[in-house]
Amino acid sequence: MSCEDIDMKGSSETMENHGGCSPKEGKGKRLWNKVRYQLVEYHSLPGYLRDNEYILGHYRSEWPLKQVLLSMFTIHNETLNVWTHLIGFFIFLALTIYTAMKVPKVVDLHSLQHIPDVLKKADLHKLHMELKTCLPSLPHMPDLHRFREELKTALPSMDLLQSLSSWHVMELLYNCLPERFSHGNQTDRSVKEDVANIIAPLMVRPITRWPFFAFMGGAMFCLLSSSICHLLSCHSERLSYIMLRLDYAGIAALISTSFYPPVYYSFMCNPFFCNLYMGFITILGIATILFSLLPVFQSPEFRTIRASLFFGMGMSGIAPILHKVILFWHQPEALHTTGYEILMGVLYGIGALVYATRIPERWMPGKFDIAGHSHQLFHVLVVAGAYTHYRAGLVYLNWRDMEGC
Repeated sequence: MSCEDIDMKGSSETMENHGGCSPKEGKGKRLWNKVRYQLVEYHSLPGYLRDNEYILGHYRSEWPLKQVLLSMFTIHNETLNVWTHLIGFFIFLALTIYTAMKVPKVVDLHSLQHIPDVLKKADLHKLHMELKTCLPSLPHMPDLHRFREELKTALPSMDLLQSLSSWHVMELLYNCLPERFSHGNQTDRSVKEDVANIIAPLMVRPITRWPFFAFMGGAMFCLLSSSICHLLSCHSERLSYIMLRLDYAGIAALISTSFYPPVYYSFMCNPFFCNLYMGFITILGIATILFSLLPVFQSPEFRTIRASLFFGMGMSGIAPILHKVILFWHQPEALHTTGYEILMGVLYGIGALVYATRIPERWMPGKFDIAGHSHQLFHVLVVAGAYTHYRAGLVYLNWRDMEGC
């Protein structure tokens, strides 16, 4: 046996005596793990992670799940992709909770408590004369001074509601307030606005909210699935495949559910067109999700096709929007919501264009690896477009709550 063999045998015995791992080996293993989980460059990636050749470095590649999860708090080229949509998800979650809590009731008892204060400040004699002028056929108009005394002692209860009913509130609001006080002095306008705001809840019966909350749910699903996809896709090829399909499903869900509020609330009085438009976009969304399951859909060569498909889904909304404008061109709410929808379309369109063309990193490869590359800009534009649509949804709800069909 040579000296070398004896040394090797001795080393082996020493390792066994120390539990099978020498201090040098433990240090080497820790060093290897540290090197193994370093960020790598584009040319070192496996094929399934190669998507944007203009982003040259700071990639995570086939990390264990624990390191992948912890990497959301470290800097790499997906950090902002994760956080832009994760923050967007929490924004829409907060908006959903806020909107659900603010759903108007049939009777707003809190606002009714302010009626006596409003009437105290009003010129009741002038108000009485104006009401008699605009409603000459209304017999035996109640004395407003007596009514004010009743309000002082009444509680926001059924007694108060009965008093309001006996005062012919609906006739006064519809036939008098909007007309007779529109050209008065500042005090008259203030009385008109205060009384209108107080009485309006008595006549409002909120319409169904499910199309609006379907959109909010679609937006949250899209944002959360996108954030998870960018965080986990570097783990393995199988998980990357699953996460990308989830991401595509989220985009299709956002686009499809974005149609629900404008279509439902614009055509709720025309069931044929309502069902036609909503059925079409739902079928198109499902077809897009099924098509995205094909493996070829993820290949880099299909990048432009993917962007074009989702862009086409969004552009199909032009038909119901034009139809709405033709039907309700005289309604301010129709024009208001159309303005929001045009802005939303512009934001989504710019996002799709940036995504497909890989601007700005294609101009200066490697300069936007951490911040400022096309996918991050696309994420910000998606959140902005979705928020614009949320604002349009609030206008739709207020419009239909007040006017119905």
